[in-house]
Amino acid sequence: MAEAITVARPYANAVFAVAKEEDRLKQWSELLGLLAQCVADADLQRLITSPAVSDQQTVDVLVDIAADLASDSVRNFLSLLAENNRLLLLDDIAVIFEELRAEAEQSLTAEVITAKPLTDEQASKISAALNKRLGRDITLDVSVDESLLGGAIIRAGDLVIDGSALGKLNRLANALS
Repeated sequence: MAEAITVARPYANAVFAVAKEEDRLKQWSELLGLLAQCVADADLQRLITSPAVSDQQTVDVLVDIAADLASDSVRNFLSLLAENNRLLLLDDIAVIFEELRAEAEQSLTAEVITAKPLTDEQASKISAALNKRLGRDITLDVSVDESLLGGAIIRAGDLVIDGSALGKLNRLANALS
């Protein structure tokens, strides 16, 4: 059987095209994030997979949850997913949609893991350097991991920069052995 992400890709591409045409990328992003959280809930998963509940009833529940974010195109999209038994793919669809949105908006979220909290100046310098190197607007997702001892690890798309003290010690140990 095909991987879920492979099956989700055409749906994500289609909904991205609709969102772009409607000029509602941000709203669709919020909606897909919300719906992805919903279908991760065990109770809602039972509702979606229950043979006693019609596709239309399931779509109505999801549209009610979406509230103000729901539109005719949202209802049509959810109906299509329900008809094809793909509602449980909403998390994968949301992930692919975000990748497409970031590409279209020339933006990227970079994960920065540091041994100690970054100052605003350090975060600004890292963001500017990544912007220059990658040619995209950079948003930093910063976390602290004291086990790094010092320095930082930066992951931005396919780029990984390990400037941590722990990483340098590991590379030194590998070189010596």
